[in-house]
Amino acid sequence: MGIKKLFIVWLGVMVGLHAAQPRVIAFAQDTMANDFRKAQVFEVRDAVQSLPQVKFTYSDAEGKTALLIAQIEKFIVQKVDVLIVGTNDAKAVVPVVAKAYQNGIAVIILDRGIDGDQYTTFIHSDNIKIGAIGGEYIAKQLNGKGKVLLFEGIQTADVTHLRTQGFMEVMAKYPAIKVIKRTGNYLRKDAIIETEKLLEEGIRVDAIFSESDSMLSGVRTVYYRYGIAPSSVIMVGCDYTSEAQSAILKGEQTGSVLFPLGGNESVEIAQKIFAGLRVPKDLVIPVKLVTRENATIVKPIF
Repeated sequence: MGIKKLFIVWLGVMVGLHAAQPRVIAFAQDTMANDFRKAQVFEVRDAVQSLPQVKFTYSDAEGKTALLIAQIEKFIVQKVDVLIVGTNDAKAVVPVVAKAYQNGIAVIILDRGIDGDQYTTFIHSDNIKIGAIGGEYIAKQLNGKGKVLLFEGIQTADVTHLRTQGFMEVMAKYPAIKVIKRTGNYLRKDAIIETEKLLEEGIRVDAIFSESDSMLSGVRTVYYRYGIAPSSVIMVGCDYTSEAQSAILKGEQTGSVLFPLGGNESVEIAQKIFAGLRVPKDLVIPVKLVTRENATIVKPIF
């Protein structure tokens, strides 16, 4: 076989190997210590398992913004095909996300938005609506008067401010309802600390709107310890986890606003990108209130 033919055979092999190279979806996640954020990663992982020629990898920034940025930088160097970003800071990650996008990586912003527009698709729910749903339900349960605790999430995340906005806009209609705020960072342990402080200060409330079910779980832990029945307080969370479903059915949580993980939707968008199809810049996933009336028929997000 001549040199020319050998070269043609080698070239064919190399092209074939290149064509067989799997596509890579990478998930740069804020933290795996948060049940919801961990479940997002696992939903993507599970959805990818059924796809031939697609690999999945992820990173855990442990709630550290600098680490998250460094991990995204690493994915850029690795030249992943699709990058899913779950951030804890709407501003800080903008430059590195833009860098990934400018380097030809399809970027999916999941759940928490960023203060920039250099990305492929933003998958999220209407967080103002989530806050409003919780607010209207609590106001109705209180007959328009009482003291309410608003447990907020991470202050640098846009979803926190949007949920608070929706909730407070509703509360503004009810002057006889007093709202106090505490920050639990979407974490059970932080909610435990803040709830203990409130009880030690002698502060009791008639209702709680928690921007995640994980924080409500922390509230209940403290209430049990202090001999307070969770059923004595109106409690509405967000996400609708299996733990929340169980608590609702036991009467220890009043309700939860279902907030989809968005992992399956992320993989669907990735598949369209791989197929060369156009994808929406903005994809909104519906939300709804779950109470004891429909908790047996609505499937928890995890």
